[in-house]
Formats: sequence, structure tokens, C-alpha cells
Amino acid sequence: MNLFPVFLVGLMGSVHCVAMCGGIVGALSSAAPRRARTARLPEYAPAASLGVASVISIKAIPAAGELARVLCYNAGRLASYAIAGALAGGIASGLLRGADVLGWLVPLQRAAYIAANLILVLLGLYLTQWWSALARIEYLGQALWARLQPLAMRLVPVDTPAKALLLGSLWGWLPCGMVYSVLLTAMLAGDASSGALTMLAFGIGTLPVLVAAGLSGERLRALAAHPSWRRGAGCVVLSFGVLGLLRAAGIGGLGIAQGWLDVLCVTPHGGVR
Repeated sequence: MNLFPVFLVGLMGSVHCVAMCGGIVGALSSAAPRRARTARLPEYAPAASLGVASVISIKAIPAAGELARVLCYNAGRLASYAIAGALAGGIASGLLRGADVLGWLVPLQRAAYIAANLILVLLGLYLTQWWSALARIEYLGQALWARLQPLAMRLVPVDTPAKALLLGSLWGWLPCGMVYSVLLTAMLAGDASSGALTMLAFGIGTLPVLVAAGLSGERLRALAAHPSWRRGAGCVVLSFGVLGLLRAAGIGGLGIAQGWLDVLCVTPHGGVR
């Protein structure tokens, strides 16, 4: 699978991550005053229904350890993404083998390609907040998060890199429409290793903004929450999906050379035949 557009989806979507999950980012922020402070886990719409809106006390921590905590948190989060991607890709590999035996592989690959780009269209609309249908799949993770949330609460205050690593590994399973949409794309990668790489590419794309937000505090989080930034990022993701659908339909890609379309478009395992 072409991982470049998946990386860009993570980069653009990280604006959404900062805006919607500012509580945990704030908990790891060095820009906050050196005193006890609070953060919500997490601050986004479905939180109330998930029972995760508890206020957490964050102890003051020396500045020297804050970068380590931010990096460890994100390392744990990326590890969880990779594990989820491996599981999704592994399941998909079995389906592909069955389709190959039945002679359905070629039509299934084409359907998977179209589905991957439709997912990007939905994700773009979700990020711009023009249509929030994708947010409904966040409720699919309620049962899992209900079991993990008590474990996350035991890790606060997040005053050591080890706690940050463990919290990040749990946070990677937080119900999130954006993560779930990329996870569906990871299923189209065709095998466990490709699925893990797909989710890892997405996670790496989110790193620049989330690490910066963890070290800059409210300033970057306020900027990321601005509607113009969210809409701009969503339009970029939306354009990837539209280009992919144009490619699938055999349309000339609005004058874009086929080579560039291959770079900019998500291509599932086996390509499109």
C-alpha cells in the first residue's frame, strides 16, 4: 500500500486530535504553570457517554522530564496503532486468500480501492465538520474503552516516562472516528505487516503537531481548534479521496499525470486491476 497519503492524513488529521483530545495533551504540556493542574480525559463529544470525563490532577514535574514524557506517551500510542493495524491486516489477509480461491480477488481489490477512497472522503467531511456521519463509528469502541479507562485512571498523575508510555498505549484504543477510518484502510493493506505499517505511517504523521502541542501548551491547541485550520486540513484529506475516486473511474485526474496520482492516492494490496 502507498503510505504517503496515509502519512499526510495523519499530519492533517492531527489538527483534529489536538482540538478534540486537548485534555491529555495538556496533561503532558510544559507550557502550563509549575503547579498542580487538571485535565479531562478526553475532551470530546462522546466522552460523557463513555464515562471518561473525570477531572485528573497532574502534579508539577521538572521541565527536564517533560520532553521524555511527551515522547513516551506518543511512542505508546503509535505502538497501539501498529498492533491494531496488524490485527486488521491479518483478518483481511484471510479474506483475500478466500477470495482468490473463489476467483473473486480482482473485483474485491477494485471494490477495496473504491472503499478506501470513500473512507477518505468521509474523513475529510468529518474533519471539516461538514458531515459528521463518521463520528457514529466512535461508539463501536465504547465496550473496549469502558474496560481500559479504569486502567488509564490508575496511571495519573503522569509523573514518569513509564507512566506516560503506558497511558499512551491505552490511549491508542480510545474511540475515535479518524483512527477507525484509517484502521479500515489498514484492512485493505492485505496482510498483518502491511496493516501495521499503514497505522504506523498514520501515527507518525500525527507526531509533529501532537509533540509540539505537548510542549507548547494552550497556544498551539487554541490555534488547532480554529475552524479555518480544521476545514483546511479536512479539504486536503477530502481531495485525496476525490482524486482516488477519479482514478478508479478512469477519469484523467483533472490533468494530473498518472504517476502523481499513484503517489497521492491510497492503493490497497495488489493494486487496481
